[in-house]
Amino acid sequence: MLKKIILACVFIICAGTARAELKVDIIAGAASPIPVAIQKFEVASGAGARDAAMIREVVEKDLKSTGLFRIVNHDAFPEFVKMGEMPNFKSWMAIKTQVLVQSKLSMEDGKYKLEFYVWDVNGKEQIEAQSLVASKKSARRLAHIMADAIYERLTGEIGYFDTQIVFIAETGPIKNRVKRMAIMDQDGYGLRYLSDKKTFVMSPHFSPNMQSVVFLSYRDDDPMVWTLDLDTGAARRLGQFGGMNFAPRFSPDGKRIALSLVKGGITHIYEYDIESKTLRQLTFGNSLNTSPSYSPDGKKLAFNSDRSGRQQIHVLDLATGTEERITYGNGRYATPAWSPDGQFIAFTKMADDTFYVGIMDPRGRNEKILAGGWFMEAPSWAPGSRRLVYYETEKALDGIERTSHIRSVDITGQNVYDIELPDNVNGLEPTWSPKLP
Repeated sequence: MLKKIILACVFIICAGTARAELKVDIIAGAASPIPVAIQKFEVASGAGARDAAMIREVVEKDLKSTGLFRIVNHDAFPEFVKMGEMPNFKSWMAIKTQVLVQSKLSMEDGKYKLEFYVWDVNGKEQIEAQSLVASKKSARRLAHIMADAIYERLTGEIGYFDTQIVFIAETGPIKNRVKRMAIMDQDGYGLRYLSDKKTFVMSPHFSPNMQSVVFLSYRDDDPMVWTLDLDTGAARRLGQFGGMNFAPRFSPDGKRIALSLVKGGITHIYEYDIESKTLRQLTFGNSLNTSPSYSPDGKKLAFNSDRSGRQQIHVLDLATGTEERITYGNGRYATPAWSPDGQFIAFTKMADDTFYVGIMDPRGRNEKILAGGWFMEAPSWAPGSRRLVYYETEKALDGIERTSHIRSVDITGQNVYDIELPDNVNGLEPTWSPKLP
């Protein structure tokens, strides 16, 4: 059912427009945000004024959340520019606006049609024009797609607003916590549960095509890897492997799943071929090997191992079987996560009684710490490889209760924010989805 709800027949028509050189430097974390003015939507007969206001608000929140854009105060607008008319650029320059967005919401064959133009005020030209069509129930998704289009035009990078996050929602007292798998939009909206209160679940991860989630389930007190079809809700156990298996991850092509399997008290990484239903062992020896993460081309696997005497990150070449240790810094390293563009590996680091989330290049060089705290883990990348989500648990003042937040941070280590969850819900083990189909 989920896929039917989120697809909603969304079509994008890009108009041929002039391409100015207005670009936002997303690497320069200290750069001043670009002022963006988003006009009140024109609303044609039959369209909903409330939905138009909601779409505008969501677009503004999406762009503001990046830290790259400043939303110009509506009260400061010097004029209202109708669709098809030219802005008075001098007036907008006077309030230091650099980007102006015009929009119109109308009804067409029983569906919403959202049109918008993006203007480079200093360049005095239109730099983007799009028309989006979707069902009324997908109005909020229209907002995220519009925000993605503006973000991509201004940064040259892949947007991440039209995405979702799957995670473990934890509720109840500390001695009787209930862990349920849940899914929500990347801004925390539309949370719904994917598992019941009876079964302990962990480590959810999306398939590349967004059709399913792979996760660890303790159903019937038997820790095994399962998949859940997001369209039908059907759950299926991956297989009988003769031991506890956990930490599953899909390969980039969706045809394989890497997982950890305990046999004879030793934990190794295996690869399961979904079509042939065969299992291949990838790591060997007497050490603990877990937390596999595929490179974007599917040719390598990052994982953590204690074979050197301390937990470190290694990279395995899947074609040759050769392994290389890539971390040598102070502390223990874990939960590697390869970025979608292949330029970084995110990690968790434990040193000096503090947990950190950081990034490094695939050779283990240029390590950069993005966040630190009492306990944090499970970094996961947004599409575009410019933002990470992770969870942080705050130290309990009473030594008993504790609160876990899902947080997001960009690769500069700046603009950290919490993704809002319902009251009394702790968020753990988040995984960011690819862009929705």
